[in-house]
Amino acid sequence: MAYKVGRCLLRQKLKDAGMTQLQLANKLGVTEQQINKYVNNRQGMSLQVAKNIAVILNCHTDDLYEWVIVGENE
Repeated sequence: MAYKVGRCLLRQKLKDAGMTQLQLANKLGVTEQQINKYVNNRQGMSLQVAKNIAVILNCHTDDLYEWVIVGENE
């Protein structure tokens, strides 16, 4: 079975944590615009960024995206 990355779930994770995009940006040392790109699926996160966000939000990196099953051969 194979998976592909679906939509980013960062907006909901931020809401669940009671954190704004600006607060996350400040903790990561990036701009709010960069976080907004992730939230709106305009740019994917690198594994390093996803790991750092997961640590800040106290979740797993897998929790930051929807995962779509694509089948055995993909």
